[in-house]
Order: sequence, then structure tokens, then C-alpha cells
Amino acid sequence: MTLKRVEDRLKERFHERVQSGVKLARFTTYRLGGPAGLYIEPASVEEVEVLARVLQEEGATDVATLALGRGSNLVISDEGWPGLVIRMGPQFSWIKDDGPAEGDGGTLTAGAATALPLLANWAARRALAGLEFAVAIPGSVGGGVKMNAGAHGGEMADHLTSARVFSLDSLTVEERPAQSLDLTYRRSNLGPADLVLDARFDLVSGAAETIRERMEAYRKHRAETQPGAVQNAGSVFKNPPGDSAGRLVEAAGLKGFRVGGAAVAQIHANFFIAGEGATAQDVYDLVTSVRGRVLERFGIDLEPEIRFAGAFAQRVPS
Repeated sequence: MTLKRVEDRLKERFHERVQSGVKLARFTTYRLGGPAGLYIEPASVEEVEVLARVLQEEGATDVATLALGRGSNLVISDEGWPGLVIRMGPQFSWIKDDGPAEGDGGTLTAGAATALPLLANWAARRALAGLEFAVAIPGSVGGGVKMNAGAHGGEMADHLTSARVFSLDSLTVEERPAQSLDLTYRRSNLGPADLVLDARFDLVSGAAETIRERMEAYRKHRAETQPGAVQNAGSVFKNPPGDSAGRLVEAAGLKGFRVGGAAVAQIHANFFIAGEGATAQDVYDLVTSVRGRVLERFGIDLEPEIRFAGAFAQRVPS
């Protein structure tokens, strides 16, 4: 079996950091999902290159690959992920001061595994403004770049200047300018074979106290309007032009609507929570049902912001 050959080859280099059957639920904020066919945590760019070469040499470039960060907008199937899961190790969590920016401000580079709240706080301590919105996003820099994460009117594209990306297809590391990534509302052109290694940001100077106050307001807003402690993956649907996904779901009378162990949150209708006994399929079915009901009621087809990975049963929405 191809995946088994890949595992044997990689264990020669990575040892215990290559494993089969690793339960993926603990790597997502939903705490749901089955095992990985093969799981690896590279500790350096060189190790990513080794991984890619093994895939090429074993003729396994078509093995389904899932890049996993902090799992804050991801639902993994109860059956798991049958192919390869790549999760950047803690060695990819770092921030470097790159000095002054052109004009008034500063630049920084952050590794792909760096938590977005950590990045926001690092910039704030240096009186650099522009990343305050990230303080309440429980994702990573790599995932944030890939989906152009945002909140409170700000997004990664506002201050991202470039990202260093490794392509599993071409075995090359490229410094890609932000304008080449096609960053739009919660998306980029980065695909499954593109692994973000790090990202560079150009920020502006600001009053430290004002930056802190803004961040505290964002934290407070999150605590008051979002189901923080329960299992969820943030906003389920993208906001349609000129409207709010949460308003549409609530207007359809779906607050508290439940499928199995998953339910639309009472505090905010664009957050779906996983209660005791919930499965990933429950979340998938809930998203499908709510999407269908909003479409039937308002003629608006909501686009999911959260991603689903793996196999899910396709059922008729109830």
C-alpha cells in the first residue's frame, strides 16, 4: 500500500513524529473527527522538503493531503482523513521584528504555526497597529493567510505583504507577494498542496493605549456575543453582500435548531455548537439543513466559511 510505504520511509527520518491512526479531534476546536491515515509534524523547512521528496519517489503525489493548523474553522469527518495530515510543529511558531517599514511603522514576519492572538499582542506591545482584529481569532498565521481571516472590519490582506509557501507539487519554496494570492473575503488561491511557512506584515505606528483599548473592546465583544467556552468553529457562514448570515439564520427562526448533538447557538445564530454526544456528521447535517432553510425562506444561498474534510453522508435536509 502506497501510504504504508510512505510511512516506512518517513519513519527513517522523522521517527515518532510520523504516526498512523492519530486521532484528529484534539486538533480542532470542535473536538470532533476520526483518525488520520498518516500524520506528521515537520520541524523545519528542510523536513518539509524531505517529506515532499518521499511522496515523489514513492509515486504518492496523489495521496490526499490535509494541512492542519489550529483547527478553528474545520470539521473533520467521523471517519477521519484517509490520506496524509501535515501539521507544522511548534518550531514554526515564532515572530521576528524586521525593522521599520517605509514611512511610519514597522514590519514583522511570523511562522505559520504562530497563534493569531499571540501575533496581535506582540504587535500591540510595540505600538504597531493593524492586527488588533486577530486578537479574538483562535487560528494560526498559516490558516489565517490561507483563508484571509478577519473580524471587526479588518482582515489579513490589509497588512500582509508576502507569504513564503512550499509547494508539494513543484518541491519549491516561493516568496509570494500578497497581491498574487487573490485574497478576497475569507479565501485565497492557495490549494491543498500549498503549505504556508511564514508570512510578512507591514504595520503602522499607533498609540499603544489606543491599540490596547481597541483589542480589549474586541475581546469583550467576542465574550458577549459568541459562545466562547463551548465547542464550535467560529462563524459558520460567510456574510452575503449587504447582509448578515447570523441575521438571516435568526430570521428563519433557527436559533436553537438542532440536528443530533449539534445546535444553532442561542447567543449568535451564525455559530453552531457541538454538545455532548455530537458527531461531525451532526454538524454537517445541521449546516446543510440551515443552508437549505435560509435558501427556501429568503432565496439566499449561504456559503459556508467553515471547511469540511473527509467523507460525509449526503442526506436530504430536514
